Amino acid sequence: MNDPIPMSLRRTETAFRWQGLRLPGVRIDPPHPAPADAPCLVFLHEALGSIRLWRDFPDEVVAATGLPALVYERQGHGDADPIAAPRGLDYLHIEAEQALPAVLEQAGIKRAILIGHSDGGSIALLHAAAFPERSIAAVTLAAHAFVEDVTVAGVHEAMEAWRTTDLPEKLAKYHGPNTEALYRAWAETWTSDAFRRWNIEDRLPRIGCPLLVIQGAEDEYATAAQVHAICQGAGGPATPLLIPDCAHQPQRQQRAAVLDAITEFVRGLA
Repeated sequence: MNDPIPMSLRRTETAFRWQGLRLPGVRIDPPHPAPADAPCLVFLHEALGSIRLWRDFPDEVVAATGLPALVYERQGHGDADPIAAPRGLDYLHIEAEQALPAVLEQAGIKRAILIGHSDGGSIALLHAAAFPERSIAAVTLAAHAFVEDVTVAGVHEAMEAWRTTDLPEKLAKYHGPNTEALYRAWAETWTSDAFRRWNIEDRLPRIGCPLLVIQGAEDEYATAAQVHAICQGAGGPATPLLIPDCAHQPQRQQRAAVLDAITEFVRGLA
C-alpha cells in the first residue's frame, strides 16, 4: 500500500508520448504556487521502479522545498507501454538523451532539478551532461557510473530471488503485465558480458551543474567507488553523501537523512 499523500499537495495525472509509446506521469504542485521561473523537480525511478514505487517520497520533497515536481514512468515500467524489442546496451543513454528531453518538452519544463534513483541516477547524470542549459542541478541516489563485480553479484542474487521467492508477485503489483519482460530486460542486460564495458565516466566532465551524490554504505549493488568517481569526474561542484546503515534504497531505508540532505541542497541552489 502506498503511503498517504499530504492533502495540501495537488496531484495531476498526465501522460507523454515518445516514439509512439505512452509514458504515464504525475505532476505534483505545492500548496502555494512557486514563482514562474522556479525549476521543477523531475524524479527518475530505478531499474525496476515505477511512479507507485516512489511512494510518497516525491510528495515529501515537494512539501519541504516548495517546488513542483514531475514523476513519470519509462517504457515497460508500471502502466507505461511495454518493452517491445530487446534492450540495447545504450538504453540509459537513449532514456537520458531522447526520451527524457521529449517528456520535459511536452511538460513545458525548461529548468529541471533531476532526482534519480539507481538507473534513474545514471540517466540524470547523462542528461545533465548532454543538456546543461536545462539542468539546474541533480541528485543521485545509488547511481552507477560503471559496472562493478558487486553490481553483477547483486543482480544474480535478485535473479535467484525471482526464481525462489514471491518477488514476481510483489513486482506485479506495480508493473502488471509488464512485470516479466521488464525484469528479464534488466537482469539479462546487467549480467551480460558486453554490458561489463558500460561506463559513463567520459561524460562526467561535461556536467557543470551542482550534484548531490548519495549512496548507502551497504549498497548491495555498488561500492563507494561509484560516489568517488562521480564526484571526482564531474565538471561542476559535487557533494558526496555516503549514508551508514543503508543499502540500495536510501530514500526508504534512511528517508529522514535523505530528505534533509536534498532539502538543504535544493535551498542552497538559490
